[in-house]
Amino acid sequence: MTKYGYLGPAGTFTEAALRQITTTSDELIPYANVTAALDAVRKGEVTKALVPIENSVEGVVARTLDELATGETLHIAAETTLPVSFALMVLPENVGNEIRRIATHPHAEAQCRSFIAREWPEAEIMETPSTAAAAAGLVHGNYDAAIASSFAAEKYNLVKVAENIGDNEGAVTRFVVVEKPGQLSASTGNDRTSLAAFIDIDHAGALLEILTEFANQNVNLTFIQSRPTGKELGHYHFIIDAQGHIDDPAVHAAIEGLKRICDEIRFLGSYPRATKND
Repeated sequence: MTKYGYLGPAGTFTEAALRQITTTSDELIPYANVTAALDAVRKGEVTKALVPIENSVEGVVARTLDELATGETLHIAAETTLPVSFALMVLPENVGNEIRRIATHPHAEAQCRSFIAREWPEAEIMETPSTAAAAAGLVHGNYDAAIASSFAAEKYNLVKVAENIGDNEGAVTRFVVVEKPGQLSASTGNDRTSLAAFIDIDHAGALLEILTEFANQNVNLTFIQSRPTGKELGHYHFIIDAQGHIDDPAVHAAIEGLKRICDEIRFLGSYPRATKND
């Protein structure tokens, strides 16, 4: 049995994604936010945590990137993806009633703007920490409707009055399994290597210097995002995903090259890439 933490409460897309990769004997513990889930790994409360890192429509999950780049080092051990589909739900006794207030997570609201503008233009949108939190709050009568997953509707016995309301069909979220540093999985030939590259101070050509190290080794980058370090203006780091495993000679050589030009390199893990069916 493995003890997993995840972005809760029960009924989130994260829980649905986690159930794809766990067994019935594993223990799944919800946490209020990404920081709490990752801190649970650091404290030893759980062995692993699953958190969202990227959405095909809304882009990166900034809190996950920032948490991985700072604090006690954690490594990504695996990843999985989940198609994201939203539904508008109400309490069974309120089917057909007027909807004045709709609760959901900001990312979900952003992906359902056309539906909301067309069907409920006068409704007040209330922000919640997650879509599942919106569903849970609906049970307590905090608002009239919630936008969440069908998984959440089942969890909280809610009625879906509209399904597949997202503006973009085929939206997908990528999640990562995070654990304390340990033995790396062996190269599979279809891997991803993640790292945080800290430059001393922003300067002309900084990003080009980083990209050149990978280009010189013919290593493809699948993801790159700049984030402020939080120290002061002008201090940034880059979160980078490279195709390949750190044990692959080309990836290893590129990272060694980065060490010569960056103030710090934080290795975040080498792990098998998720398949499209995950």
